[in-house]
Amino acid sequence: MERRTIGAGALAVGAVGLGCMPMSWAYSTSRQRGEESVRCVHRALDAGSSLLDTADMYGPFTNELLLGRVLRERRAEAFVSTKVGLLVGEQHIVANGRPGYVKRACDASLRRLQTDVIDLYQLHRPDPEVPIEETWGAMAELVRAGKVRSLGLCALGARGGRRSGAGLYDGTLRQLQRVQQVFPVAAVEAELSVWSPEALRTLLPWCEARGVGFLAAMPLGNGFLTGTLTPGEGFEPDDVRARHPRFTAEMMAANQPIVAGLRRVARRHGPEVTPAQVALAWVLSRGRHVIALPGTKRERFAAENAAAAALRLTPADRAEIARLPVAQGSWD
Repeated sequence: MERRTIGAGALAVGAVGLGCMPMSWAYSTSRQRGEESVRCVHRALDAGSSLLDTADMYGPFTNELLLGRVLRERRAEAFVSTKVGLLVGEQHIVANGRPGYVKRACDASLRRLQTDVIDLYQLHRPDPEVPIEETWGAMAELVRAGKVRSLGLCALGARGGRRSGAGLYDGTLRQLQRVQQVFPVAAVEAELSVWSPEALRTLLPWCEARGVGFLAAMPLGNGFLTGTLTPGEGFEPDDVRARHPRFTAEMMAANQPIVAGLRRVARRHGPEVTPAQVALAWVLSRGRHVIALPGTKRERFAAENAAAAALRLTPADRAEIARLPVAQGSWD
């Protein structure tokens, strides 16, 4: 697989990584099977998807434990990215950016992951009660202690603001400017896909200008852009899509032209090419500093996603995708 680099340290990873969250968090729990997920991680590594993206809150904790089973055998082949800063209760999630907590959380993640070092340690969400410089400073100390190789920030994508025209990532850009004064940012993780291109306007250019890697989260639109979801089929109550405005039966039907356009492009590249691969190729085409992080818990899709790194869109393909309608339904 094509390799891309993250940050000034030029940490090399496969262009398509693996988002591990669906294995134990946010999507239908009845379909979460540990052994299948372990096989999926192995398949991703076999295909060159070296960046494994997780977080201590996924599960909570069980996602890191699952990855640890694989890393125990294949640590040298993997680039491990995990996150800190969110605590999960029974009915709520709260931020914790206190320096002492950050250091304890890192040690706990290292134990669960069965590794001596985390390649990319990301701040999941800033704590409004703690200056971000203090949190970031504690994370920088972990780098100096040899427990972490590089630092990243997950971008805050405000659900409001689309209607008012406010900059979706203005707050994140201000935070990035602040933490850069403390310790270099190696990567920023934010949503980017054919139906959620907002990061292209300001966040992606900011990263490119500074040599910062961009980790494209949800590049398949929470599964919608794969073309495998049926409008009106419904989701289990614990599935995040059950509460997402774009996944009502009405909005899924209204957004089918986007999938149809991806399917047309796929057909031009051969009968085996899928809409999901076209969607991933579009994300990768946005810059050499972009790494796609599709999430899956199935071996088949891990291999299919990895193969998208070899798909090259033509100017005609990109023009057709640019003409696709804007997605309907938002958090407003």
